[in-house]
Amino acid sequence: MNDLAPLLTPEGRALLDSVRGTAPADELAVATRLRREHPAELVSAALGQARLRQRAVAKFGAEDAGRMFFTPNGVEQSTRASVATYRAERFRAMGVTSVADLCCGIGGDAVALARAGIRVLAVDRDPLTAAAARANADALGLADLIEVREADVTEVDTAAYDAVFVDPARRSTKRGRIFDPEAYSPPLSWAVQTALRAPQAALKVAPGIPHEAVPEEAEAEWISDGGDVKEAVLWFGGAPGAVRATLLPGPRTLLGRGLPDPEVRSVGRYLYEPDGAVIRAHLVAEAAEELDGGLIDPTIAYVTADALRETPYATAYEITDRLPFNVKKLKALLREREVGILTVKKRGSAVEPEELRRKALPKPQGTNAVTVFLTRVAGAPTMLVGAPARAVTGAGPS
Repeated sequence: MNDLAPLLTPEGRALLDSVRGTAPADELAVATRLRREHPAELVSAALGQARLRQRAVAKFGAEDAGRMFFTPNGVEQSTRASVATYRAERFRAMGVTSVADLCCGIGGDAVALARAGIRVLAVDRDPLTAAAARANADALGLADLIEVREADVTEVDTAAYDAVFVDPARRSTKRGRIFDPEAYSPPLSWAVQTALRAPQAALKVAPGIPHEAVPEEAEAEWISDGGDVKEAVLWFGGAPGAVRATLLPGPRTLLGRGLPDPEVRSVGRYLYEPDGAVIRAHLVAEAAEELDGGLIDPTIAYVTADALRETPYATAYEITDRLPFNVKKLKALLREREVGILTVKKRGSAVEPEELRRKALPKPQGTNAVTVFLTRVAGAPTMLVGAPARAVTGAGPS
């Protein structure tokens, strides 16, 4: 699919409607039937777009995904709608009324910004990607607020806008995922300089960005959605040096207070697994303070406490057993407890969860469920056995 124009014609739109929801197993039969009345290239493009829309439902919801236009990279790299909506609301709360969205992709962030009442200049240098962003603004009734421009972002004047948002490409067709911020396209250094020239700015970066790579002028925010870490954002023009972890839905935000590492304690009755955004933001100490807890090991981000406390920033488990790493002992314990459902989590262990699950529970012999944590306690390989302390205790597993 190198051109969206045929799909935007009345014939193309009608074809898209007719192939909506086509199952992969039915594509060949559907294509064969439709090619009797339509050009083969148009039929292939419609079926390809239908597949992309189905994949996009997880990020954009069925209603929007069913109307939008996507590229393969656009589905893969676009911002999840819940995250884009949260960011747009932060911009709106800052008093921003116009944003230059640089490296806009298929327009996911531009859509969220426009729905927050913000005027958007959406820029991308790839012709097909820019065409998708333009088609999406039109399909969602936001064309009056979103101007799409096909251009090199490094050549765009953003002086007329209240804020700049930059989402550099962090993947390449040859190298896959890019970890070096200076290998982003455009490089992080260029994005930072652009942000510093704007009244307000936000840069979307990979959640694995080293803390030492965060500019001193920026606030760093790590965002998770449903327990999965999605991205980090560098904010300019607000609170330089601040660090926060934001959990969606919510939002729930934990602010850094510069606390020292928590003390190491013996494993108590409860084990708390901090949300991934809390861990990435290096805010385990802040979460532990809320729980009146400590670490089970100085190098492991598990918090232990004797009391159960509600928190959105970690998931609580009640620990029933502590064992040195020994598969035979674990297998015997699971048999004794009539365990049929085994969840294995690990942090600080080289053992693969699936390998342990296969060895320790080759034949499930009951309906009871337990969770086993493969970790270190005071430096020693340890298995902690337990179960979720309540049905809902946090934002979900990290």
